[in-house]
Amino acid sequence: MANQKAVVVGAGLGGMSAAIRLKADGYDVTVLEKNENIGGKLNQRSGKGFTFDTGPSILTMPWVLEQLFESVHRDIHDYITIKRVEPQWRTFFEDGKQLDVTGDLPTMLQEMSKVTDRPNSSLTSFLSYSQDMYDLCLKSFYKYSISGLSDLRKHHSFKELMQMDPMKTVAKANQEHLDNKHLEQLFNFLVMYVGSNPYSAPAILNQLAYVQLGLGIHYVEGGMYQIAEAMGKVMEELKIDVHLETPVSHIVTKGEEVTGVATASGTMEADVVVSNLEAIPTYRYLDGTKKGKKEAKQLEKKYEPTVSGLVLLLGTNKKFEQLEHHNFFFSDYPEKEFKEIFDKGKPAEDPTVYIGVSARSDETQAPDGKDNLFVLTHVPPLENKKRKGWDWEAYRKTVIEKLERMGLEGLEDSIDFEYQFAPEDLESLYGANGGSIYGVVADKKSNGGFKVPAQSALYDNLYFAGGSTHPGGGVPMVTLSGQLTADLIKSKQR
Repeated sequence: MANQKAVVVGAGLGGMSAAIRLKADGYDVTVLEKNENIGGKLNQRSGKGFTFDTGPSILTMPWVLEQLFESVHRDIHDYITIKRVEPQWRTFFEDGKQLDVTGDLPTMLQEMSKVTDRPNSSLTSFLSYSQDMYDLCLKSFYKYSISGLSDLRKHHSFKELMQMDPMKTVAKANQEHLDNKHLEQLFNFLVMYVGSNPYSAPAILNQLAYVQLGLGIHYVEGGMYQIAEAMGKVMEELKIDVHLETPVSHIVTKGEEVTGVATASGTMEADVVVSNLEAIPTYRYLDGTKKGKKEAKQLEKKYEPTVSGLVLLLGTNKKFEQLEHHNFFFSDYPEKEFKEIFDKGKPAEDPTVYIGVSARSDETQAPDGKDNLFVLTHVPPLENKKRKGWDWEAYRKTVIEKLERMGLEGLEDSIDFEYQFAPEDLESLYGANGGSIYGVVADKKSNGGFKVPAQSALYDNLYFAGGSTHPGGGVPMVTLSGQLTADLIKSKQR
């Protein structure tokens, strides 16, 4: 009997990891990607001797990548070199205070003593709390495709569910453990790894402190894009068909089944379709039926897109010595900043700005004596009703002025090379809902922190992988989503 056919729409990390796992499970797999290269938001751009990763720049939980490669009897370390980054972040506060975040706990305590008299008790209790959250997630969130509370209950006792601190938000729990404005701001911001608001995201996401301090921050030699290249090599070795510059015009359906996908060159039949495009745009644009559009509207009420971003790739003619590999320039009033972005839907007047300088860990990324600055400022996603964005040129000025004010003197005049991405670009390039970077927000009230279920509610054999489905956004999470979706397909389709 011939193998069943699986078609994966989109070659982001979620799509590629689903393709690799489906191939391991015996499917004939075809991947269709509308852009000219694989990797989705994990992309690369270069010019004038500078190289930039244009998407994710921080790697956490490398075990997820190791697990994917092991599932097809390969060792990821034969394909890429993963290095730990220390210090993990350098953090600049508006009051002039500066502290380095590090996985070396004695050094971290020393750093924390710059802003608190009691670093030891704060960090020990908080990290232990955070590790408990992570350990609970290893039993369920990171092992199975979870679609809601009923799934979660299958894997946890009532006592464990209560240990997840379900009544609190990230910010509330942090306030109780840390009781220090600098440390609360720092650890609250970790939830932006998944593009959510600490004042409304569930406390279970405080596990990200352990993910960072306990498991470490990593970088891939030659740039993060090497992860996509490595997956591409494995797909080639496994003889997975990958078609670039092949947009899917629509999914072909018959009743409650998907029978294939249509491209400019015809219809491709499939027993299973995995969409690496976010779930809501899949229903809105690829399904396009009345019931598909209705489903998109229903899902939108519960699952809002995460933040988008204004990305500036800046090649500078000098080195800014005060910068480490990863740097955060925090806003003065974090609560106001999150209110503006999440509640008022407008870019923050005083935003937190991230700068990644991969040349600190990898000198091939910038010419001698120069810096490659990846500058990311989170902004609201584009709203459905008004697709017209903000004045990004004016906002760029706000960002540059903030950075110059906080110590990067002469930044504007030092720029040799510049490239920009705004929410509109993220939406058109990757089909992300409103230009969302991390899929859908984790919100305690609207969705309990859960994502769009990986199996379509409309079609038995349509599935999702990527930031909008479980377990969420970020390199490890989307890579894991592809694996968990493949597991779900294995349990349902055979």
